[in-house]
Amino acid sequence: MSVKVFFNNSCKICKMEIDHYKKYSDNSLDWVDITNNDEAISLTSKTQAELLRRLHVIHEGKVIGGAKAFLIIWSSIPKYNFLYKILSKKPLFILFHYAYEIAAYFLFLKNKHQLK
Repeated sequence: MSVKVFFNNSCKICKMEIDHYKKYSDNSLDWVDITNNDEAISLTSKTQAELLRRLHVIHEGKVIGGAKAFLIIWSSIPKYNFLYKILSKKPLFILFHYAYEIAAYFLFLKNKHQLK
């Protein structure tokens, strides 16, 4: 079963990172651009602002956002499995979580003009 990854293709930084992951991923990841995508809102039960605020995945039927979503992506890409193994450990995950939230907040501020 594939993991659906919901990302903002209109954000240059987000697009660059996701395009990089796409090069190394297989069919186990299904990439979904949230830009003007009502289906993404329906599938995740998130608002457009929530989807814009952080990366989300649907994994095993659950919507997961933020740093945990990145762990799921990295665990699905052999080249990045080492990041999953390192950053999924509790002390490092906590640091990763807060670092991600700070970065995601500033990206949200930069891209919030996309909100309808």
